[in-house]
Amino acid sequence: MTPLPFTVDLLAVPKAVPEMRHTLRERCVGADSPDLLLCVSELLTNVIVHLGEGTPVTLRISGTRTGRVRVELSDPEPCAWPTLRTAGPGDESGRGLSLVDALALRWGVDQGPYGKTVWCELR
Repeated sequence: MTPLPFTVDLLAVPKAVPEMRHTLRERCVGADSPDLLLCVSELLTNVIVHLGEGTPVTLRISGTRTGRVRVELSDPEPCAWPTLRTAGPGDESGRGLSLVDALALRWGVDQGPYGKTVWCELR
């Protein structure tokens, strides 16, 4: 099975995070993909925390012409814009996008009339 491209529609619920990591580990067997797994986990967790459990999302992972891996997570809420925060030492949350920012070559948000897509590109 070819690991990329990969697209799946799912509900953003807590059990989906480890299930998606497991699915991606199987698809990308032999590939060094911890950055991919962490970025997918963080983007999916952000939807759960900020939009609520059960939000329908679409995860797309593809290769780019420049050899990068592009991760996209689309949700139906165009107005809930993700922001990069600085978490304090005692904060238990607020580091998700900082991790994506640190691991990704670049990341951003594409807004549409009926939702948005948060994306990142990895080596």
